[in-house]
Amino acid sequence: MTLATIPWDFALILAALAVLIPWRGSVRVGRLMNKEDLGTSGRLSLYGSTIFFQWVIAGLVLWRALARGMSRAELGLTIADPRLAAWLTCGATLVLCAGQIAGLRKMVQLPPEKRGSLFHITEKIMPRAWPEAALFAALACTAGLSEEFLYRGFVLALFARLLANAASAWWVASCLSSVWFAAAHLYQGRRGLITMFVVGMIFAGLRLWAGTLLPAIVAHAGVDLLVGLYVPRLLRKA
Repeated sequence: MTLATIPWDFALILAALAVLIPWRGSVRVGRLMNKEDLGTSGRLSLYGSTIFFQWVIAGLVLWRALARGMSRAELGLTIADPRLAAWLTCGATLVLCAGQIAGLRKMVQLPPEKRGSLFHITEKIMPRAWPEAALFAALACTAGLSEEFLYRGFVLALFARLLANAASAWWVASCLSSVWFAAAHLYQGRRGLITMFVVGMIFAGLRLWAGTLLPAIVAHAGVDLLVGLYVPRLLRKA
């Protein structure tokens, strides 16, 4: 496969992930930040609509990928070495969650005006009560599954196909998929873009090392869930 022969639906998916998703995220976050307080109903609506949207996108992409001849192994949906996958899943999740806890504790110690826009976004949309926390947990699991499939499954495999005759094809494909992943988080600002690119490279490395998306999915969902449940507690203590 080359750029000249890339199927129209694959090209459309890449364009949507590079343009439509970042635009939608920026507009949505802008509206949220203009509100004084989302309230329980606002947060539940945000979580529910995001879960629905992510499942629809992931389902459509999976349908087109399988229809175009991509295998489940190519997309990272199989496990060739369960023991390696289990070790990487546990290790990566523990390390990334520990790093996230340290970063959040350090952030909360800063004055509010120096915490950055990303922290203020997080503070506004994080759950405040158990009904919200329950649906947020479903959102964290959905994000781990759908985003890892989209960026470390489909996008990574597609770029690897496009660069099949080039040296270090999987390395370049990992970089490009991480660029697409970072773009989806455009609303987080320049610091967020850099952070998400690095995170994307870590998850891409896990996916290639394990030969499956499982470690990246669990670590991604674990970090998101940790943020959602830990940030409100830190703010109350602060």
